[in-house]
Amino acid sequence: MTTETTNIPTLSLNDGHALPAVGFGTYKLNGVAGADAIESALGNGYRLLDTAFNYENEGTVGAAVRRSDVPREQIIVSSKLPGRHHAYDEALTTIEESVYRTGLDHVDLYLIHWPNPKQGKYVEAWKALVEARERGLVTSIGVSNFLPEHLQRLIDETGVTPAVNQIEMHPYFPQAEQRAWDAAHGIIDEAWSPLGRANSLLQDPAIQRIADAHQRSLVQVVLRWHVQQGIIPLPKATHAERQVQNLSVFDFELSSAEMAEITALGRPDGRIANQDPNEYEEF
Repeated sequence: MTTETTNIPTLSLNDGHALPAVGFGTYKLNGVAGADAIESALGNGYRLLDTAFNYENEGTVGAAVRRSDVPREQIIVSSKLPGRHHAYDEALTTIEESVYRTGLDHVDLYLIHWPNPKQGKYVEAWKALVEARERGLVTSIGVSNFLPEHLQRLIDETGVTPAVNQIEMHPYFPQAEQRAWDAAHGIIDEAWSPLGRANSLLQDPAIQRIADAHQRSLVQVVLRWHVQQGIIPLPKATHAERQVQNLSVFDFELSSAEMAEITALGRPDGRIANQDPNEYEEF
């Protein structure tokens, strides 16, 4: 079953490139089964594949891309730099390794996975990403889990604004201030764990009422909530039917009242695992 990708809008990045309005998360999709699931996702219309060096499946993603009938130039492969390799030379080598692991000639979008501000090397890492882009290893560059103060430092010290900031975002953690800051600086946000990683969000009665009113699934309503805000959600699904359902969010619209009701579900402790980017360190 194939979804018409022409029905999937794109969002323009500040570097002249574009991303589809919904991507496909590949965390924990490894080996043959993972490649099968990713190849299925491509066949069902996904064109943005999100991986990371630390997911240890860049090879799986690359294998799925090579096996797919979808032309390579239509697929955006995104990966991320781990915290243990923020030092400039290590970062460049790791990006090269990411490209080699995929078996492709370049990676389309490369992000710094976490800022690890206590280590204080994320500006070095960013300079390496800029160099990698200039060398053609990667096409677009961005960050993940960066707060405004981290982003401002990158801009001040390098003059290069990230194209993307991938952040934790879901109705229990709507990230209004972060999104406003990113939007004001021309940075597109992607959402990891857009469905709350199977927490109580997927049984929320308020969202279910809205889903029933639109004759849609609760998951589709949550993904639509992201899309209507210009946020790119990155849902993961191994089964073809669920993959198609997760892309079928462009033929209905939530009212402003419904959008506000979902956003109002935000909680002060809404983070899934309490991963504050100022404190959490990823290596």
